[in-house]
Amino acid sequence: MWLYYNIEFILMVQQTNQLVESITKGIQEKKGENIIIADLSGIEGTVADYFVICQGNSPSQVEAITESVGDVVRESSGEKPVNVIGLGADQWVAMDYTDVLVHIFLPETRQFYDLENLWEDARLIHVADAD
Repeated sequence: MWLYYNIEFILMVQQTNQLVESITKGIQEKKGENIIIADLSGIEGTVADYFVICQGNSPSQVEAITESVGDVVRESSGEKPVNVIGLGADQWVAMDYTDVLVHIFLPETRQFYDLENLWEDARLIHVADAD
């Protein structure tokens, strides 16, 4: 019984890691910048295991990044976000993939909310910008 649950847990972690990779790829395809993955998995009471945070330099780029993330994730895993909020204003779009929340900001809005530092116990992983 223990082995079954252990294997199930490992598969769940692998799926979440693949989801984060797909999200990151979608961001990079539209030249999203300053990508940070906040690993919240070790913090009790968080709303998700990971936040993937990035920025676009214009409302149209924020929207393009959002569409790209949705397309790449759907193609790689067949998953769709549970919810997407902020489209239309395109200053901060949040995509909810249950275990992973994606936050796509304009620079000023990102600086104001400062999500990277909201969870001080989170491990922050900085991803290089695409060339």
